[in-house]
Amino acid sequence: MAAHVSHTSRAPGAPRTTAPPVNAPHAAYGCHEPHEHYAPYVSHGPIELPAPHVPYLVRRIARPVNTRLDEHLPTDHKLSQVYRVGAGLMGLLLVVFGILGLIDRIGFFDTGGATVLALNTNGALSVLSICIGLLLLAGMVIGGNFASTLNIVLGIAFIVSGFVNLALLDTGMNFLAFKIQNVLFSFVVGVMLMWFGMYGRVGSALPHDNPYWRARNPEQAAREDRAARLGHGVRA
Repeated sequence: MAAHVSHTSRAPGAPRTTAPPVNAPHAAYGCHEPHEHYAPYVSHGPIELPAPHVPYLVRRIARPVNTRLDEHLPTDHKLSQVYRVGAGLMGLLLVVFGILGLIDRIGFFDTGGATVLALNTNGALSVLSICIGLLLLAGMVIGGNFASTLNIVLGIAFIVSGFVNLALLDTGMNFLAFKIQNVLFSFVVGVMLMWFGMYGRVGSALPHDNPYWRARNPEQAAREDRAARLGHGVRA
């Protein structure tokens, strides 16, 4: 590109000034190529890609994964107790069901119709029930956010298992000897575990002292804490 020559007239005797060519490169802005027209470079920071769509329920459950429940606080203690009780009750039920199945010495993949507590079972289902029950009992001992998340995950797993085994009822792939009553039991346990796990964690009207609400709204929680401290100072 040829440089432009300025023909601007100047007064006689005025000192001759040399203006930079219009197409001079602007290295001060990080560019070393000649341009006729350019605007000052303005940094806008890194380009932010839009976040992928995540279902509302998943975001509400998964966002405060680092929330720590303080057992010394009344609200946190209440939530942890609910998570512990839910995990303990469901875990104990599954362990008892599994032990009774093993005591009856039912074949490991037997589909002959042996029942325990009105539910069809075999050795494989008994062992699986004991393993899951012990995991829930461990969640009861640990408590806190771990018990809540464990209840939710296993609740979803029970519901999915109910649908899968419903499709396998009359097929040769029904290795766990499920019957319709087992399917219904799986749905009930799944819903109960999810309810225990989501208690005080998912909702549109959580109290502002709730640890999960505070994890989702840290700025508003900080403002409310400052306002509360100032209010205590004025009253003092």
